[in-house]
Amino acid sequence: MNSVGDTHKGIVKKEDEFKVSDWGYRHQQCVLLFCCLTTAYSMRACMGVALVAMTDTSLTLSNNTLIIFENVTKHDNATEQRTSDTEKFNESKLLHSLLLIPPYPKFEWTKQIQDTIQSSFFWGYMLTQIPAGQIAHYFGAKEMLTGALLINSVVSLLLPWAAFYGGWVCTIICRILQGLSQACVMPGMHTIFGKWAPLQERGRLTAFAYGGQALGIVLGLPITGFISASPLGWPGLFRFYGILSGVVAAAMWWLGADSPAQHTAISASERRYIEEDLGQLGAHGKKKKAVPWGEILRSRGLYAIVAAHIGQTWCQLTLYTEVPAYMDKVMGVNIKANSLLTALPFLVMWFTNFFFSWFTDMLIVKKLLSVTNTRKLANCMGTIPAAIGLISLAYAPKNVYVVEIILIFICAFKISCSVGFQVNHIDISSNYSGTMMSISNFASNLVGSLAPLAAGFILTDATDANLWKQVFFLSATIVFVTNLIYVVMGTAKPAKWNDIHEEMDGPETETMLERAENETKDIEKNSY
Repeated sequence: MNSVGDTHKGIVKKEDEFKVSDWGYRHQQCVLLFCCLTTAYSMRACMGVALVAMTDTSLTLSNNTLIIFENVTKHDNATEQRTSDTEKFNESKLLHSLLLIPPYPKFEWTKQIQDTIQSSFFWGYMLTQIPAGQIAHYFGAKEMLTGALLINSVVSLLLPWAAFYGGWVCTIICRILQGLSQACVMPGMHTIFGKWAPLQERGRLTAFAYGGQALGIVLGLPITGFISASPLGWPGLFRFYGILSGVVAAAMWWLGADSPAQHTAISASERRYIEEDLGQLGAHGKKKKAVPWGEILRSRGLYAIVAAHIGQTWCQLTLYTEVPAYMDKVMGVNIKANSLLTALPFLVMWFTNFFFSWFTDMLIVKKLLSVTNTRKLANCMGTIPAAIGLISLAYAPKNVYVVEIILIFICAFKISCSVGFQVNHIDISSNYSGTMMSISNFASNLVGSLAPLAAGFILTDATDANLWKQVFFLSATIVFVTNLIYVVMGTAKPAKWNDIHEEMDGPETETMLERAENETKDIEKNSY
């Protein structure tokens, strides 16, 4: 009679001779998360371009009201023409009132109101970071991500009518709601990766999914411009993203799973491979412990991650908000008006992401570096070139192509941080990685939001190149110092408090085979 071990080996061989290199359901989960993040970042990036199509600044109205409803007693020829257009519009039938056919209304919103609309997203985004980590831990990340995408879908579909009938106040409310829901994405993704990403593939799996940050912007900008200029107009833009978000939500609900144990189609061999590596054999169905807040907040590794995350966010906001202003005010080039110049650095970032994820995984698999040193090396490769690039911007000639090359250089290396600090939460605690991500993401956005304020304080004259040097030097210093803190304090050793059910110890790359052997019978019983 065969032993349990022999029986298990026979079943695996008969089933599929599992190989790590084969496509599996862990890769399917990765693609789903990639779609979630790409959709989220594309929706986030679309508002700036959408506001160009939604607003008309040819007139300056004191009360910033909707042009087509503006009752003006004293007006010039341009206003008379608009009044004529308004009368034609008001005579239209139901389709016009639902913003389904052109002409579409435009709004007289000042630059201050437009900036408030854009920033309002982040008011909601920071507010629910910590709660999102708890929801994912206790109720499941799949359900949370599905709900977040559905909320974004509904809000996006309603936003054109909210703007038309409720003005900028209702538009801001919609953006806050989108921020509140999108705050669930990063903690939810990390929670799922904590259950699906084995150590030897962790860099490639997570980096592919988080590459959606770059690709979302690359795809979002031209899509936004194309739809806004089409007969669908700016209302069609929000409807497109509403439908897209709903489709991705349906895919997540249908195909997603919080863990291999909850996936209905995964093979027993793939499930065993993942759960052995993450030390989760036999964990399904057991009651979860409360989040060990005391141990997490006393973790040295967490504060190293928070420091690196702050530097990354500060650099990112400088690149996204200040560099376009620098090119506009100092170099006289509106980079936002050129979709190629805007998208090219992010496209390069997306491609180099594949190299860095493969490179770091190979360092771990071939045991050339420890996991801790691999994460630190990856973070250095992302931050040191970024700091050098920011300093180079301070001395760059007034040539748009030189600046574009520098931006490409920065973005090409900056993405390496996605397999540095950004995946480090999972190394330390695969079971509480979503909670740790919610903490670091909240702290980084809270501090990083000071970057535009600091730039505004320094730039008493936005056309002064010397003042811009101070902005870039400040950003480079913050990026360098926060990385130095990460290198000194960072660790990838699994925490003793990681086990969600019982205490256990282990080195960085331990697969916990001893525990796996004791639970083989349970897995076979549940899997076959």
